[in-house]
Amino acid sequence: MANLSLPIEERNLTPAQVEALDLRRRRGTALLTIAGMFTVIATLLTLWAGQDLQYSPGFSRPMTYYFLVASTIVIVCLLSGLYLRRGTPEIQ
Repeated sequence: MANLSLPIEERNLTPAQVEALDLRRRRGTALLTIAGMFTVIATLLTLWAGQDLQYSPGFSRPMTYYFLVASTIVIVCLLSGLYLRRGTPEIQ
């Protein structure tokens, strides 16, 4: 009998398709982990970015730029990780 907890499009997959699906979900989990790590880094960078914006003259604000780069990495990894991780998890 078919597993009714699976979405309809995942019920009749071949073994190769199941492996590809698992690989996609593992990549999504890895991207979510990277997003979590960079969230911690971006949180710490906010401390220095505030000082950088307050006291640095002109466009010489490296901590602010590092914060913007880290925040961009968080957003991109989070969204792509959530997209790749969609569907029913491996272990239920």
